[in-house]
Amino acid sequence: MQFVKRFQRDKVLYVLLIPFLLWYVFFIFKPMYGLQIAFKDFSVFRGIEASRWVGLEHFRVFFESPYFIRVLKNTLILSLYSLAFAFPIPIVLAILLNELRHTFYRRAVQTLTYLPHFISVVIVAGIVTNFLAPTSGLVNLLLERIGGEKMYFLTIPDYFRTIFVLTFDIWKEAGFSSIVYLAALAGINPQLYEAAVMDGANKFRQIWHITLPGLLPTIMILLIMKIGSIMDVSYEAIILLYQPVTYETADVISTYVYRAGLQEGRYDLATAVGVFNAAIAFALVIGANKLSKRLTDTGLW
Repeated sequence: MQFVKRFQRDKVLYVLLIPFLLWYVFFIFKPMYGLQIAFKDFSVFRGIEASRWVGLEHFRVFFESPYFIRVLKNTLILSLYSLAFAFPIPIVLAILLNELRHTFYRRAVQTLTYLPHFISVVIVAGIVTNFLAPTSGLVNLLLERIGGEKMYFLTIPDYFRTIFVLTFDIWKEAGFSSIVYLAALAGINPQLYEAAVMDGANKFRQIWHITLPGLLPTIMILLIMKIGSIMDVSYEAIILLYQPVTYETADVISTYVYRAGLQEGRYDLATAVGVFNAAIAFALVIGANKLSKRLTDTGLW
């Protein structure tokens, strides 16, 4: 009876939810039917139902592949680079913007840092390629001016991870990611800062004892989500930048799935790798959420 009353009161909101529920049904849950391809000798001509079951054969092929260790290691290293260097940047940027009192400069900085998020990955990859071009690239021209030696950065495996994290994880996304933290900062009681000033606390102590604790729940939620996406590196950007000579440090699970599924037509193997990837990500989310609940009493559920 109480549910009926709540439904009648909020029926407009329930109606507005219908398109989103339909989107999830048709584009998230319905495609999960195709996951059985990972356990079949799939043929496009026979279809999913008529394809023969092979159990865990494709998982065995992937685990015994010479590329397994390479793509797993590169995926984890790139994600850990992003977690260590790119994750804190939006937090620092949001705190700095929050302390900036001049409205014009604050809006100008926000606009300049938000804009790269809306630039296509293809365009960003083109910018990176042109900046790092071996002969006419801006970086090499500057190196030549200061007496350095020109080099083709995108063909040197040791530089690929740094280039990727700096451009796509920091420059492109840091400004936009700071919006969430700015919203969380707006919810901190200003009276806390006034009391801290009266107690003689300087800016650093105010940030350390008021701002960061106020941001902690938001930081932990986003950290859990970031940990859950550790196995999901932005393969579009990598495909646009990497070359066979940089596969040693640039080839990740997502790009392996792309080559196996779309280029080689091994849809069953690609699906098996995707299922393995999703299983690891699910386990990481569960573990990160439990650890967060134990340490900070904050979690996704």
